[in-house]
Amino acid sequence: MSDIILLEGIQIPAALGVTAAERRMRRPVTLDIEVMCDLRAAGTSDQIRQTIQYERIFEVVEDVAGNHEHRLVEALGERIAEAILTQFSVDAVTVTVRKPKPIAGVLDYAGIKISRNRGDLG
Repeated sequence: MSDIILLEGIQIPAALGVTAAERRMRRPVTLDIEVMCDLRAAGTSDQIRQTIQYERIFEVVEDVAGNHEHRLVEALGERIAEAILTQFSVDAVTVTVRKPKPIAGVLDYAGIKISRNRGDLG
């Protein structure tokens, strides 16, 4: 059984969209991250060095979402998952990406939710 570190409601301006014009707009996306790892040592010791600091996870998400271009929300989610699995000793990650108001007046969000584990790294 794994424990989960949650980062919910992250808002980052992203170069996201099928067209170049859409990517230039850098509209914010909303991201939720669930990082699965064993938190017993941190829970027992109450020491920050026994866990993964939220800020470090946020910095990776911010870099991938904010500093690179993505045509699809699927690609953004995949790249974030891969970066977290590569940079941290975690069992798995779930990434939810929401693109607000993709069709004006019709829906609030469109997005994806993907889960990847260490075995998915290729």
